[in-house]
Amino acid sequence: MPTPARVRADACPGVFAPHDAADGPLARVRLPGGAVSAAQLRALADAAEECGDGDLHLTSRGNVQLRGVTRPGLAARLTDAGLLPSPSHERVRNVLASPLSGLHGGLADVRGLAASLDAVLCSTPELASLPGRFLFAFDDGRGDVAGEGADVCWRALAADEGTLLLAGGDTGRRVRLADAVSALIEVALEFGRVRGSAWRVAELDDPAWRGTPVPRGDVPVPVGMIAGVAAGVVPRFGQLSAEQARALAEFGPALVTPWKSLVLPDVPADVFERLGFGGVPLGTSACIGRPGCAKSRADVRADAVFRPGLRAHFSGCERRCGKPSQSHVDVVAEADGYRVDGRWVPFDEMEGKL
Repeated sequence: MPTPARVRADACPGVFAPHDAADGPLARVRLPGGAVSAAQLRALADAAEECGDGDLHLTSRGNVQLRGVTRPGLAARLTDAGLLPSPSHERVRNVLASPLSGLHGGLADVRGLAASLDAVLCSTPELASLPGRFLFAFDDGRGDVAGEGADVCWRALAADEGTLLLAGGDTGRRVRLADAVSALIEVALEFGRVRGSAWRVAELDDPAWRGTPVPRGDVPVPVGMIAGVAAGVVPRFGQLSAEQARALAEFGPALVTPWKSLVLPDVPADVFERLGFGGVPLGTSACIGRPGCAKSRADVRADAVFRPGLRAHFSGCERRCGKPSQSHVDVVAEADGYRVDGRWVPFDEMEGKL
């Protein structure tokens, strides 16, 4: 059943239109395919220190946010680093790609497709008006990003052929790898023509925009050394200090994943010893909570429970910002406690109830 179309304006944050959070303006920097060079990581670290709260906040779309941006100069810094190739399109450059593609596993190598799509997207004036929530994805066949809620996704079925998904449903349309970018751009253009007030494909009433639902597999977050060819780094709450970001940059380019983590290609076996963080998977995530968000009822990051095998998301309110798409324990703050998968739990009993 389609979701009702939105009636308010699209306020998805960017660099030129930040979100006014309780801790100051929040700017979201798009990284198509999650790709960020070492030089860009350093530039983001510098921008976080000079313009924001000093940290990089990873997002569930493989992007980066800077919080507390109260000092000028952010756009100029990002432009110089190549992170704002088209000011008119900056909020619509939302592209996921399987982060381990071409490194380990998968049916097809989708490296480079996100950058190719981004180039076409930024050179197509009509696509500047896409909603900031519209999401593209390229899945190399393992099913990792295909389950992340993309509006349009190419998912590999073989090394040179894939299928087109709309809002997670398989349309049955087969598309060659070489035509994947043009197929996704075609869908985005058509969506722009017919969307009316809809922000997402799932909100369209037309059954032509439906596909056969694809069951989501429980794909593990890449963490630790991966087949000796890459490293999965999982910072606590997806938050990197500027110092940590610079340490990562010493190992070259990185890929920000939709799971608030990073993949570092081609790194030495002692990478975690040299980094000093990020080698252990963290099953618990949380929104920013208090004091960063005025809508939050609690300091959820202080209250979050970490335990081996526990996958939970702590939310300060019913919006559940940043919640993972994988199965998890749903923990939502209320006046004097938390609602845990629908069950009321007082603050002082949280540890024993999860």
